[in-house]
Amino acid sequence: MNKNKACMSKYKALCLALTLIVLSCPLQASELTELLFLNWSDYMDPQILEEFKQRTGVAVKQTYFESDADRDELLLGTGGRGFDLAIIDGTSIRILAKRGWLEPIDETDIPNLAHIDPRWRTVHEEAEVYSVPYFWGTLGIAYRQDLVAFPVTSWMDLLQPAEELHGRVAMISGTRDLIGVALKALGYSLNSTDIQELKEAEALLQAQAPAVKTYKTVSRDANSALVNGQVAMSMMYNSYALMVQEHHDEIAFVLPKEGSNIWVDYISVLSASANKAAAKQFINFLNEPEIAARLAQFVYSATPNLAAEALLPAEFKSDPVIYPNDKALEKSETNQRLPVRTQKIRAEIFSRLVNWTWY
Repeated sequence: MNKNKACMSKYKALCLALTLIVLSCPLQASELTELLFLNWSDYMDPQILEEFKQRTGVAVKQTYFESDADRDELLLGTGGRGFDLAIIDGTSIRILAKRGWLEPIDETDIPNLAHIDPRWRTVHEEAEVYSVPYFWGTLGIAYRQDLVAFPVTSWMDLLQPAEELHGRVAMISGTRDLIGVALKALGYSLNSTDIQELKEAEALLQAQAPAVKTYKTVSRDANSALVNGQVAMSMMYNSYALMVQEHHDEIAFVLPKEGSNIWVDYISVLSASANKAAAKQFINFLNEPEIAARLAQFVYSATPNLAAEALLPAEFKSDPVIYPNDKALEKSETNQRLPVRTQKIRAEIFSRLVNWTWY
């Protein structure tokens, strides 16, 4: 399709209609291809991938990463090449776009963008230009109610754990989230650039370190350390907590009273992809309301697709772990761009913490 801007202004309606026709049709047999998708594990329904293949002839092969840093390292190692699609956290979109790694997209490429709640498209810099919101959620504390002798309500319950919980606390290795929760526990913004506040956050994390069993994300399966009791309390994303709850009835999740990080994941087409049309077709497919609703239930996450949300079961939409109410969210924030100087300070804090205790 010709996307010359001058033509678009005159024939936008016609172009959109033609795109709808093209995206609804399977690729010809001579065009059968494979899309390489860089994604978190447990973040895509295999049945949905099979349905896309049956409809279009396009197979989607996933490569998994375990942290945003892992993803960025993979992309850096190839100069952004080797993948067609990737899940990108909100704060990384601007950085990766600046490197020239992300392909611009709009409703002429992906008509089902019309179903997306505008607030999630614009909450992060450049997100509206280079990505489509995938899911959103919160970061909180998952814990074993039978192993913790009190109701967990605060980040301080995790960061200053009771003596009997020493050695049974799990954190995660993301620099922004790790330092962010310490800042929130102290009553500061998770986007703080204040040196004194960052020093206080580091002191809190260093004091906690001897009680921490691991800084690796605990697994979500039946072998999870939360399930077998090796870990009694863990920093965890809400969707992961719901996954691991399937394996043990005593696992609970709380969004701490101080507030937390509201995360938003996006799906982007990589500019080096040789299969951009198929990649955009895949994103459009994922945002068909019925498909998006099924995927939300598979990954236990809140969908940014309003048409899909309307199709979700009432019990799913009323689950406060998936859809916290406005009062629960009022003290929470999204990660925003930080000055280079602050990024360096935070990296140094993280490095000192890692050197103190790791694995």
